[in-house]
Amino acid sequence: MFFYSIKLFNSDRVEGGKQIMVSYNIAIVYDQDSWITSYVDILEEKLVILGHQVKKLYHFDKKNRYDFVFLLSYSEIVKKEFLQLNKHNLVVHESDLPKGKGWSPLTWQILEGKTQIPITLFEATEKVDNGEIYLQKNLMFDGFELIGELREVQGNITIELCLDFVCDYEKIVKKRRKQIGKGTYYSKRLPSDSNLDINKTIKEQFNLLRVVDNKKYPAYFEMENHKYILEIRKEY
Repeated sequence: MFFYSIKLFNSDRVEGGKQIMVSYNIAIVYDQDSWITSYVDILEEKLVILGHQVKKLYHFDKKNRYDFVFLLSYSEIVKKEFLQLNKHNLVVHESDLPKGKGWSPLTWQILEGKTQIPITLFEATEKVDNGEIYLQKNLMFDGFELIGELREVQGNITIELCLDFVCDYEKIVKKRRKQIGKGTYYSKRLPSDSNLDINKTIKEQFNLLRVVDNKKYPAYFEMENHKYILEIRKEY
């Protein structure tokens, strides 16, 4: 279960010595049937409690304008002309940008053996994963989580970043920073990336077993022209 202490007022908006409640028009855009759907629902609920107008969309709105558009686990690249409709278009990406741009950064870094992975909230631009950075936190793992547990941590911190941005908006935008350094890129993962090597031990391939999805891209191995699908579940 996810808990987050939310502020009812933006402390930066003060008029006549009084705090003024700020209401924003917000859209959350995400792929249909994405794992992040339940976390989008939680984020929507918390933003509505704060007094904001929130719309959930499976496709980027190319007609209406919003204060903030959160693009969460959304695979479409949006053209500049449509990004310009909104005050801010915000992406959450699991890497220390500009390192780790591209696809499935959390998965790739788990495969690299990392247990502490930065997660970044930044401004979307026409160039992939290239915008100014607003906030960063760290995802912390013990090295034994499977995909559902990895996503739980990812989803909860994603909610935190989005709420932090909305609640402390005026402070945060003043501290934004450009990405510095040479970028690195992760490629898109394919079903074939879940292929186990029968000549390696389970321990050697455990991180691969951690990131496979039993339904969408399950672990498998091939032997003598036969393909075997594996299902992995954590009992304790």
